[in-house]
Amino acid sequence: MDDTLTKSVVVFDRPFKMPGFDQTLPAGEYDIETELASPPDHRDPEAWKASVMIHLPPRVSHPGLKRSLLVSLMDFDKVCARDKLTGKQVSEVFFEEMLADPMVQLVMRADGVSEAQLRHLYSGQRTTQTDPDLPDPKSDNNRPLAPSG
Repeated sequence: MDDTLTKSVVVFDRPFKMPGFDQTLPAGEYDIETELASPPDHRDPEAWKASVMIHLPPRVSHPGLKRSLLVSLMDFDKVCARDKLTGKQVSEVFFEEMLADPMVQLVMRADGVSEAQLRHLYSGQRTTQTDPDLPDPKSDNNRPLAPSG
């Protein structure tokens, strides 16, 4: 077997379009073959770009016809990222992945920071939570007391 070729499966949650291909492809599971290094017989290895071969589902009109689509790895990654976002901002996806990271969870636990605190911090609500035991700096009650005596 060729060491430059990696076979795997990708699942798209929503219908998608690949650049340069005029058909919208349905959501579902796709067999893919990723080629990261240029094939040994390639004429110009320096000009070669990593690619992904997507094995497409057969058309209803031609059920026995096998089809595939060759796209650049960069275009494929963009389409996968767009599918993963499912309407979320990139920062939201990053934040969820960060919270799911076991190392981040260990650091949070060691620092005594909860997931709720981080969600509040990154929610855009920049209100500060004050300690009820500390005096309110905006209050007139904070003037120093006159010495009794």
